[in-house]
Amino acid sequence: MSAQVGDRLVVLPPTMNRPARDGEILEVHGADGGPPYLVRWSDSGRVSLYFPGPGAHVQVAPQMATP
Repeated sequence: MSAQVGDRLVVLPPTMNRPARDGEILEVHGADGGPPYLVRWSDSGRVSLYFPGPGAHVQVAPQMATP
């Protein structure tokens, strides 16, 4: 798994009756974009250091066009 600041981390629940969780990656602490990540979770606004496991994936942030 590899991410950059600004990407979104999406964590799918282990059971179907729970919602997925997502948040913005604020800091990348691993080598070459690897975990752990400092994430601001969209459901609570809380910030935590997160080590992704199975069911987690990164959504790459859209790049801003430069003139």
